[in-house]
Amino acid sequence: MQIRLPGFSPHVFVLFLWLISAPIHAALDIEIFGGGATQIPIAIVPFAAEENLDQSITAVIAADLERSGLFKLIDTGALTPYEPTQVVYPEWINRGAAALVVGSTTLLPGGQVAVRVTLLDVAKQAPLASYNETVSAGQLRAAAHRIADLIYEKLTGDVGVFSTRIAYVGKEGKKYALQVADADGFNAQSVIEYTEPIISPAWSPDGTQLAYVSFENKKPVVYVQTLATRARKAVGNFRGSNSAPAWSPDGKKLALVLSLKGGSQIFLINADGSGLQRLTQSSGIDTEPSFSPDGQSIIFTSDRGGSPQIYRMPVTGHASGAAERLTFEGSYNVSPEYSPDGKSFTFIHRSGDRFNVAIQDLATRQVQLLTDSKFDESPSFAPNGRIILYATEVKGRGILSAVLSDGKTRQQLSTPGGDVREPEWGPLPRVQ
Repeated sequence: MQIRLPGFSPHVFVLFLWLISAPIHAALDIEIFGGGATQIPIAIVPFAAEENLDQSITAVIAADLERSGLFKLIDTGALTPYEPTQVVYPEWINRGAAALVVGSTTLLPGGQVAVRVTLLDVAKQAPLASYNETVSAGQLRAAAHRIADLIYEKLTGDVGVFSTRIAYVGKEGKKYALQVADADGFNAQSVIEYTEPIISPAWSPDGTQLAYVSFENKKPVVYVQTLATRARKAVGNFRGSNSAPAWSPDGKKLALVLSLKGGSQIFLINADGSGLQRLTQSSGIDTEPSFSPDGQSIIFTSDRGGSPQIYRMPVTGHASGAAERLTFEGSYNVSPEYSPDGKSFTFIHRSGDRFNVAIQDLATRQVQLLTDSKFDESPSFAPNGRIILYATEVKGRGILSAVLSDGKTRQQLSTPGGDVREPEWGPLPRVQ
């Protein structure tokens, strides 16, 4: 979520509720609702010697694929082939499996584990892909995510996102924590913690840095922090409010919302904090920018027309009020984010007293509501555009949820008693 200015806030007491909420915990519990109309039936046989490991690889793979909403897990029963040569295909045809995953693990000296996996097409009785890697015991979950990505890509033709990370903000006692976790909620680590609010995390395109807004000095300041070294720099610390950072696709610039010149307007700045340039110039409030994948335009929220709506304008050229309005359904549409392919955008749409995640096609202007909860915020696309991560409220506390971009499957990622908000899905991992 970007900074919500008073005119845009559906509930002025949201921040207060967060201040008094219960502590968060590191692990996120995931509950899945619904399923796609067409799911690929897949069987994943527990890998040979996996019982000797502290971490089950097949359990992680199965959980990843199930969360995608595109796969139906087939019970393997007592069948235990570990190599393609051991597979009796009629047995799996009878079980209704279209794909089969078999593999083995070997514990090596020094705590290393050799992992061998084969994905098989049951109907064609032929291998589709194989995976061989030696990893440390501490990297077994990461290896499992890579295997799930491989399976997903081979069977759907789309890129997998199980090896990505998410960022979000949680509250523990009087302390706010900007946290980074695996896409399934595991391995959460705090990037920075303060007793003042931290909001609006934004991943750099290469996944090595996070921009965010901190109120540690009693005013909103935009920082950029390198995750590996924890080094950070204030890149937006101008007079007035500094908020809503968004990275350009090449990672060289940030769009910020500043009140430097009066009102809240969108500016461009180099990633090192130099070269400030005003982009929007209107009599209203312009905020929540999001770059198009080609970096040529931004979409943003503005009340220049009398109510909060979503607009688009080119990034190049001089500042002007020449922006195209994109949303016309309802009197409140905020928090836009471009899809990775640039053909649509997600946003929050108000209908009555409900604030829901929606998606709009840029070519047809068709709008689809994806959720039916009471109060959603901060939608963020997965790098493949298939899933949207967002924050919502359940029984008065903030949790993270995710929904397929077709709305058919939803997930809730919650902590046992805590409060988490401000989700942002990170980029695909860099190829080593």
